[in-house]
Amino acid sequence: MTLLGITRFVQTVQNIYRIEELRKRIIYTLLLLLVFRFGSFIVIPGIDPTMIGSFTKSAREGLMGMLDLFSGGAMSNASIFALGVMPYISASIVIQLMTIMVPTLQRIQREGESGRRKINQYTRLLTLVILLIQAPVYLVHLTQKVPPEAFMVKGFLGYNFPATVCLIAGTMFVMWLGERITDRGLGNGISLLIMIGIISRLPHALMAEVETRFNETTGGPLFLIVEILLLLFVFMASIALVQAVRKIPVQYAKRIIGTKQYGGVRQYIPLKINAAGVMPIIFAQVFTFIPLLFSGFDSTSKFARAFEMYGFWHTFLHALLVVVFTYFYTAITVNPTMMAEEMKKNGGFIPGIKPGKKTAEEIDKIMSRITFPGSLFLALIAILPTFAYRFGVGESFSQFYGGTSLLILVGVVLDTLQQIESHLLLRHYDGLMKTGRLKGRTS
Repeated sequence: MTLLGITRFVQTVQNIYRIEELRKRIIYTLLLLLVFRFGSFIVIPGIDPTMIGSFTKSAREGLMGMLDLFSGGAMSNASIFALGVMPYISASIVIQLMTIMVPTLQRIQREGESGRRKINQYTRLLTLVILLIQAPVYLVHLTQKVPPEAFMVKGFLGYNFPATVCLIAGTMFVMWLGERITDRGLGNGISLLIMIGIISRLPHALMAEVETRFNETTGGPLFLIVEILLLLFVFMASIALVQAVRKIPVQYAKRIIGTKQYGGVRQYIPLKINAAGVMPIIFAQVFTFIPLLFSGFDSTSKFARAFEMYGFWHTFLHALLVVVFTYFYTAITVNPTMMAEEMKKNGGFIPGIKPGKKTAEEIDKIMSRITFPGSLFLALIAILPTFAYRFGVGESFSQFYGGTSLLILVGVVLDTLQQIESHLLLRHYDGLMKTGRLKGRTS
């Protein structure tokens, strides 16, 4: 970094500190994130924290390791925050899909702020239902992995019921933290909590990788440098995927209202190459874990070995489902007919295309064309951790080479930086970049 770059960075930090509202939001967000990280180490009451070492080690591998990644290690620590925000994410996905398919929920969603509050309430209730299922299942798994002498109290009233209540209360408290960050902090609270959980695993994974490279006779420091460079390249490619758009020119007809003229200018509709975001990867992960259910989680069975996490068929099925769900989720979230109707109401049209049905067909055709390369690129990012693991990268460190964790990191960081830049530009300060403006994800 040059001296000019350092000077500009210091100036940007000073500008951020001068804006009182932005300063308070950042401090408030950091404090709540600190509370979340502190709670990730509070063990469920009734368990001896010194005797869960074997469970912590096993919970950071395979399927449990991936789930533990999103909880920031709370699941492997047998923490009161062990279930994290994933039940809320699952409920949000279900409610979002139901909103598209159920007319009653569609009407509620169109009611504005009151409708949004009702949808949020339904999401919380569904989260509670999911928690009533997931909490006991997690406790059963914990009981099987932890030595019996680690439980200082036993029985339904002594351990199972209070522990279930603690897990449910922990997730609800994490949801509350996320909502507080969204309302009074900076960025999307739930997304930030997931991102902090993912980042918290990065130092441990990196140190383990460094230790492995310096202790092995093959690879060594040179292999570690190549790994870091490839990881940076993957990050840059993911940023390009998140921000890539296809601009459709839209011309608005001139309208004279009173003595003023409106319209007559050309604008653009930005269609995202990856309009589905990270959702196809999440859906695909759920379905690729189904073969494990049929095998009864018996890792020694032939069926389980065929669909092992880093095996060929698991990787192939995962990539195929990502492509399929990218088309599916794009189809239910991007509505060309509605876009064409809104353009027609406002006097807009695509040059050379008739308004109405023809415009909807043109938007749908363009969307189909750009979704295909976007889905392939998203599928490649989804299976990159498998390739990294197969080429000798450690299992924990390979998770940062792609998949859900990488896209969440990139998307949340871009969104948060965009909000900071908006505050700076609103107060007539320079943005975060020397040229241009930072573009975050569109909702």
